[in-house]
Amino acid sequence: MVGTSVVADTGSGAGPGRPAPRNAVTLTVSAKEDVAEGVVSLTLTHPGGARLPDWTPGSHIDLVLPEGTTRQYSLCGDRWDAHTYRIAVLREPAGRGGSAYVHDRLSPGDHVGVGGPRNHFPLVPSEKYLFIAGGIGITPLLPMVRQAELLGMEWQLLYGGRTRSSMAFDEELMEAYGERVHIVPQDELGLLDLAAWLGAPRPDTKVYSCGPAPLLAAVEAACVAWPPYALRTERFTAAKQTAPVRKAPFEVELRRTGRTVTVTPDVSVLEAVRRAGVDVLSSCEHGTCGTCLTPVLEGRPDHRDSVLADHERAANDCMFLCVSRSCGDRLVLDL
Repeated sequence: MVGTSVVADTGSGAGPGRPAPRNAVTLTVSAKEDVAEGVVSLTLTHPGGARLPDWTPGSHIDLVLPEGTTRQYSLCGDRWDAHTYRIAVLREPAGRGGSAYVHDRLSPGDHVGVGGPRNHFPLVPSEKYLFIAGGIGITPLLPMVRQAELLGMEWQLLYGGRTRSSMAFDEELMEAYGERVHIVPQDELGLLDLAAWLGAPRPDTKVYSCGPAPLLAAVEAACVAWPPYALRTERFTAAKQTAPVRKAPFEVELRRTGRTVTVTPDVSVLEAVRRAGVDVLSSCEHGTCGTCLTPVLEGRPDHRDSVLADHERAANDCMFLCVSRSCGDRLVLDL
């Protein structure tokens, strides 16, 4: 079984006109730095020097840009620095403009909104770790490497990219950790040799991977024989959607507000709930950011997100309203 988590580094997100995250605070871009070809890092601080909310490895934030766009990015700095957040942004030529704005228009001294942090990709206890990154997928793994090192755990990092110049933080990693970091630029060394690293299951090792879809598919295939929940992944884009389990309308009872809404095939649960006057916070609306997670009191959701792990789906005690639906004719939500 595989744990699949949230997108945090690319251009899915709320566009202009959608509300910013309700808990967003205003932070200052205190530094902007080119860290690789097509990648910039942003350092964010509170304008008044206040302490920022704590976070754990695997966390991401909502970045609300001045023109109203919201995007999600992994925190990749020092979690023990209570006054600074660091993120890295890959320019996405085929994106919807968020990364281009960060690269071309955002400058030190500018203010941005920040929501979160949230963590759907947590580092769980293990005797050993194998971290596998592809390109900008290194960002959520950086704090995990630091945490494993701080705890004195055995770990190795396998880090691939198109070219050495496109691989952010490679020198930082090599200087800090040496031979435990394996840098594999594709133009020099080819693709990652996953068979060599994952061919023999290791019950004492957890595998964490983040990167483009082909890499994650290859890692998942290589880990089929590994113990349940040994692998956790974080995706850049939503998984390909299959047809809903139920094609007919279904009812959703909002237990706390005492309302019942009918969800027809042409609307999402999120949209139906909002039409009933219940405000639910959301951001990406593609089942990747984790913002609209809602407790389920009764019924069985048709999980269609790219966040929950297999065992979390099996519990049927929560769902993401933006993409998930119902397997039966009725759901009861804690709203």
